[in-house]
Amino acid sequence: MRGVDADTRNPTPRTTPAPPAPSRAAVRLALPAAVLAAVAGAFAYVGTVDPNEPGHYPACPLLRLTGLYCPGCGGLRSAHAVVHGDVLTALQANAPAVLGYAGFAVLWTVWVVRAARGRPPRLDPAPWHAWTLGALLLVFTVVRNLPFGGWLHP
Repeated sequence: MRGVDADTRNPTPRTTPAPPAPSRAAVRLALPAAVLAAVAGAFAYVGTVDPNEPGHYPACPLLRLTGLYCPGCGGLRSAHAVVHGDVLTALQANAPAVLGYAGFAVLWTVWVVRAARGRPPRLDPAPWHAWTLGALLLVFTVVRNLPFGGWLHP
C-alpha cells in the first residue's frame, strides 16, 4: 500500500489507564470514617458555639414546660466541656452523657478493628443490658429532680 504510513496501518489503541480500584480495607473503613467525621463535626460545632451562652441552642422542651430536667439536659454543656478538656465540668453537667461519649469511642474503635480485619460489625447486647441502662437513666433523672439531687443539675 503506497502512501500509507506503516504506523497508521496497524495503530495500537491508546487507552488511558483505569484508576486503581479502592482496596477492600478502604471500602470497609469508609462507613466508620464517615461516622467519625460526622461526630467530630458535631463536637467541633458544639466546642465552637458555647451552649452556656443563651440563644445559640433551643431550650429543652421538658424543662421549659415542666421545670424538670430530662436525662439529656446538660448534654451540650457536657460535650462543650469535653471538647475543651474539662472532664470534671463535663461530668457535673451530665455524667451519663460523658459515659456515653466514652462508650461510643470504645464501640467505634471495636467497629474499626473488626472492619479492618474483614469481620462484620457485631453488636448483640442482651436484653438485660438495655433494661439496666434504662433503669440507670431513670434513677439518674429522678434523683437529679429531687431536692437532694441538686448537685446533678446542669
